[in-house]
Amino acid sequence: MSAAHSGQVCKGVGATSTDKSGGKTVILICAKVGKKLLWVKTTIEATTTKVLIVNGYTIKAGANLAGANLSWANLRGANLRGANLRGANLEVVNLSNANLSGANLNNADLDTANLNNANFYNANLSGADLSWANLLGANLTGANLLGAYLLGANLTGANMTGANMTGANFTQANMTSANMTSANMTSGNLYNANLSGANMTGANLENAKLTYADLSNANLTGVGWRGAKLTSANFVGANLTGVGWRGADLSNVNLSGVGWRGADLSNVNLNGANLTGATLSAANLASANLGGANLSRADLSTAYLSWANLSRANLSGANLSNANLSNADLNGANLTGANLTDANLSRADLRGATMPDGTKNP
Repeated sequence: MSAAHSGQVCKGVGATSTDKSGGKTVILICAKVGKKLLWVKTTIEATTTKVLIVNGYTIKAGANLAGANLSWANLRGANLRGANLRGANLEVVNLSNANLSGANLNNADLDTANLNNANFYNANLSGADLSWANLLGANLTGANLLGAYLLGANLTGANMTGANMTGANFTQANMTSANMTSANMTSGNLYNANLSGANMTGANLENAKLTYADLSNANLTGVGWRGAKLTSANFVGANLTGVGWRGADLSNVNLSGVGWRGADLSNVNLNGANLTGATLSAANLASANLGGANLSRADLSTAYLSWANLSRANLSGANLSNANLSNADLNGANLTGANLTDANLSRADLRGATMPDGTKNP
């Protein structure tokens, strides 16, 4: 030991204090040196971080907490970076502002947990139960959510950039304004999910289920929808630039005013869809199902609609100039006031259709 002075007066043998030396905080002890009481520096480094122990488990970075029961625990702001929480019971736990980057939460139970602003960067949440969890503003960048269950979870403003959410269940989840850029959501279930204002640029949603999902004002630039089920989804105000829709099910969706100039919509199911005022000029709608769709005032100029099903469709006031409608089914369609200038109607079925001048075919 060596003598050291502190700003504090040394008044009794055995009293302790701390002093910063060499970038470390060390413990000082009051000792009698000759006839004087002096602070003496020890070789013991002071502990500046409190050790949190819950149910006998030490909560710290890299801790092995596999199968641990931490339900209802208050772990707000805890540092569990790289911790092993595989199969742990974390029901109703408070992990708001906690650091779980790189942690293993495979098959963990986080039902109704408070994960507000928690950091799950590159964490493994595959198979985890996050139903009704609060993930407001959480960082899930690069996280693995393969097969995770997030029924009714709140993901408002969450960052899921590049996350793997293959087969994950987001039924009724609130994902308003979330960032899912380049996320993989193949075969995911987003039934009745709220994705309004979300950024899904470049995300993969092939074979995903988005029935009744709200995608209003979402950025869907470059999203892949092949085989996706989008029945009754809401796309009002969404950015659909460069979206691949081939083979998608868009029956009964709300796409009023959508801009789809030059889009490839061949073989897409748009049965009963609302496309009022939509821009579909030069779009490829070959063999598309538009039966009963509302295309009133839509711009379909130079569109390719060969073999398309437009039976009972509302095309009143639509612009079909130079459109290719060869072999199209327009049985019972409403073409009142439509512009058919130079349109190709060869072998088109116009039985029962109401023509632009208001006359109805037999």
